[in-house]
Amino acid sequence: MPPKYPETYLREKPSWMAWERIADFLYFGFKTLGKRLSIALLDVGGIAILWILTSYVIIRLSTGEIGYALVPWWTFGIGVVEIAALWESFGRSFGHRVARLELRRGDGGDPALHQRFVHWLLWHVSVLPLVGLLPTPPLHERASGLALRPFTMEGRTPKPWWRTSTGLYVAWLLGISVVAAVSVTISWEDLVRLFTNAGSTAKFWRSFFSPDTSIIVKTVRALVVTVFMAMTATAFAVMVAVPLSFFAARNLMRGLIGRSIYTVIRVAMSIIRSIEPVVWAIFFLVWVRVELAPFAGVLALFVHSVSDLTKLYAERLESIDPGLIEAIAATGANRLQVLRYAVIPQIVNPYISFTLYRWDINIRMATVVGVVGGGGIGQDLFFYLKGNLWTQAGTVMLFIIALVWAIDYFSARLRAKLA
Repeated sequence: MPPKYPETYLREKPSWMAWERIADFLYFGFKTLGKRLSIALLDVGGIAILWILTSYVIIRLSTGEIGYALVPWWTFGIGVVEIAALWESFGRSFGHRVARLELRRGDGGDPALHQRFVHWLLWHVSVLPLVGLLPTPPLHERASGLALRPFTMEGRTPKPWWRTSTGLYVAWLLGISVVAAVSVTISWEDLVRLFTNAGSTAKFWRSFFSPDTSIIVKTVRALVVTVFMAMTATAFAVMVAVPLSFFAARNLMRGLIGRSIYTVIRVAMSIIRSIEPVVWAIFFLVWVRVELAPFAGVLALFVHSVSDLTKLYAERLESIDPGLIEAIAATGANRLQVLRYAVIPQIVNPYISFTLYRWDINIRMATVVGVVGGGGIGQDLFFYLKGNLWTQAGTVMLFIIALVWAIDYFSARLRAKLA
């Protein structure tokens, strides 16, 4: 006798006018819409970027002027959309490759030419108005008898990249990007001066290798200030970043409240990290008194270090072994005990390594922050350079080089012992 299922386990398909059917259609429709639309946007955006870069290079090299389109903008828009439609219908597009999908027949075979043509023709009716993407499968796939299926290499011979449309696209994009970048940043006059005007720097190199011994004591004092600026900023940043990292780890912050806190912290840290320490130093120099220039430098390094360390610490927390957490929790341990015995042992050494790495960065940043008046040896270097005192500037730079080398060696040895 066949098993009897609960009455509510299987139910008949509701009619189109029933709320359940409408809800199912909207749920699965918008899920399909987001997936297919993201593929189309990737293809359209990728082709648009390639077209703009190619147009820029052609106009720049042929006329020396700056331009971004060889055709009217309405023609550019239509052309980009048409190329995306052809790419998705007659090949495996960039969006398909990112999603790890490919266009196949319903029985899994290779699409026929007439099926690809129907797919391309109805792509305009289905994708552009977006309405055709709501049904499952979408309108253009249903009419052509094709569907996007997970890509597999089973029973196939891998093709070299130059025989695939995506490989050719990426190669063209990289090549044209390099040409565009070079045309923006380097001119022929720059190259000529690079290879013919090296003698103009002779005064600087002579001063660099003939230091002024009369400022050694003053330079050492400024060097000590720079080191302590980096140490103070790093120490206080660690005290703030460590607890923040637990709230910025996705695997630890669950539920609506937890995910909201996670999002707020991650967004705030990203914004703070996007502002360079030099800008923060100028901001704090206006905030605090001029006499406390090193304090402004410490604040600038502190703020930037907190955002950077929080990100590094949180990403390490997100990669911890969940098996150990489950094993400790299975013994009846509470949340604090799980953190103490399952989480902290996995993050101690990486946290120390990240802290040393950030201190290493802050040593260099303290020098740069000093250039805008944030105190330390960078401030002395700026004054010497501004006054064309090349011998004194060379002396300061020698001390900076020695300091950076010593810190690099020291932190590398410590990190190697902790690895």
